[in-house]
Amino acid sequence: MHCTAFRCLCTCAVLVLFLTTPAPVAASHHERVLKESSGKKPLQTERPYNIAHRGANGELPEETHAAYERAVVEGTDFLETDIISTKDGKLICFHDLTLDATTNVANHTEFKDRVRTYEVQGANVTGFFTVDFTLAEILTLRAVQRWPFRDQSYNGKYKVITFEEYIEIALNTTDRIVGIYPEIKNPVFINQHVKWPGGKTHENIFVETLQKYGYGGKYLSEAWKQKPLFIQSFAPTALAKAATLIDSPLIFLIDDFSVPTQDTNLTFYQITTNQYFDYLVSFGVVGIGPWKDNIAIPNAENYAAPPTHLIRRAHDHGLQVHPYTFRNENQFLHFNYHQDPYQEYIYWLADLKVDGLFTDFCGSLKLYQDWAMPLKTQ
Repeated sequence: MHCTAFRCLCTCAVLVLFLTTPAPVAASHHERVLKESSGKKPLQTERPYNIAHRGANGELPEETHAAYERAVVEGTDFLETDIISTKDGKLICFHDLTLDATTNVANHTEFKDRVRTYEVQGANVTGFFTVDFTLAEILTLRAVQRWPFRDQSYNGKYKVITFEEYIEIALNTTDRIVGIYPEIKNPVFINQHVKWPGGKTHENIFVETLQKYGYGGKYLSEAWKQKPLFIQSFAPTALAKAATLIDSPLIFLIDDFSVPTQDTNLTFYQITTNQYFDYLVSFGVVGIGPWKDNIAIPNAENYAAPPTHLIRRAHDHGLQVHPYTFRNENQFLHFNYHQDPYQEYIYWLADLKVDGLFTDFCGSLKLYQDWAMPLKTQ
């Protein structure tokens, strides 16, 4: 809860400073970044980050403008998204390579001949792929809720949004700074099917879009604090390429240990060794985003085992740990947590001491954190 009088005093102080300080002849990029975010409450860095996984998608269709706006209202620290491409090279916020599960594409008979089968990470996948649709065509579709047990009343109301629209949601918050957490999604597949002028790649266009909006800066630098950003990917080579283009902090996502990465011949288990962590740190990776069941592995009776050493080893290498995905519904909660998402938060935040959580219910996580770990500056 913010004090209105305090905000007014802060606003007046900022105005006095602005009116009495001579304007520079030519503002640097850093100064422009500071000006754009001036007057907003800074991003909290005292406690683990609340990462709105595809927005507030436990309540609204994922990765839509409405889901991200709701997440901002509910107090998330970071808006998370997946970035893939359309046929004409436009970057959109969309998790799947196919449109089937989270849009009404099947109801659009004009696209009935667009069904294709492609190999994706070693398996044949059939559906309506984004790479076979232009942006204009995708904008005629409407989003639907992925899970049938979640609220279906918003189906058909919201369109797919672009990467730039997502960035603008974060930048246009009125009272506080909200970070972004975009993923370079399926870069191997996207680069196979979409070609950009000059030999540019998915990674190039992704980073250029961020730089267009003034993003950049090492973790916790002044520039980063004004426009907080984590770049994430399951593809280590995509992160390595991004590191040559921008100095922003990188997060290496970790799937089921048995799954091979899309860009190496190794499994995720093989590339989470201490030696590989050293390599990741060497080019700017500041954290890992592991599937939480890689850490507290559930048994056949749905009880999570004691944690593996992954968190400890990551912390020993100076890496943050942001596990995914935390969901309120009973079918996603192991019995250890007594069907109570707060018990799960206690285990991961208080006991295992992770540094952030990807959650479908950022409002629930915010309420828990305000109760259990209130901010000193709040």
